[in-house]
Amino acid sequence: RFPKDPGLRKAWILAFRRLDFKPSNKTVLCSDHFTQADFDRTGQTVRLREGVIPSVFASFPNHLKRRPIKTRSTKTSRRALEPIKDPVPAPKCSEPPKPAVSDHHYALDPTQVKKKLSDAQARIEELERQLRNAKDRERRQKQVLKSLLERLEERGMLSEAIEIELLQESGKCSDQL
Repeated sequence: RFPKDPGLRKAWILAFRRLDFKPSNKTVLCSDHFTQADFDRTGQTVRLREGVIPSVFASFPNHLKRRPIKTRSTKTSRRALEPIKDPVPAPKCSEPPKPAVSDHHYALDPTQVKKKLSDAQARIEELERQLRNAKDRERRQKQVLKSLLERLEERGMLSEAIEIELLQESGKCSDQL
């Protein structure tokens, strides 16, 4: 079938070389118009590789066939093809070259990964310690408040309305911490 991608579809239409040809979603092109390298035969199903354009059209009239581009050879281009006669020796290094870890930009060196992991674990421990300390401070403040309320009540300086208001305010304070 003709591809749905507009750019690739246009390339297929240009390769097809038919005037005013507009393929539908059901239009197909037989496998004779593709080279063997264009097919993916790795699974049970034979499929076209991604991005291939039909290139084999034996029945084109001569005026529509593509002519091979003649390459001009200049003195410079011929010299570029010649092997180097006297290569410059590479400077000797005291250290052996480091092996490439990977060709992928997302692959990391194992030492970098270990360092990142240990940094993250240290940060987690620090945050857990800070959380523990904050909870301890809150617990101590609640104990101080309760003991103050008890002392005020013993002395008769605390009404029930004030006690309720203080307890509500202490709840708001602990929520803010």
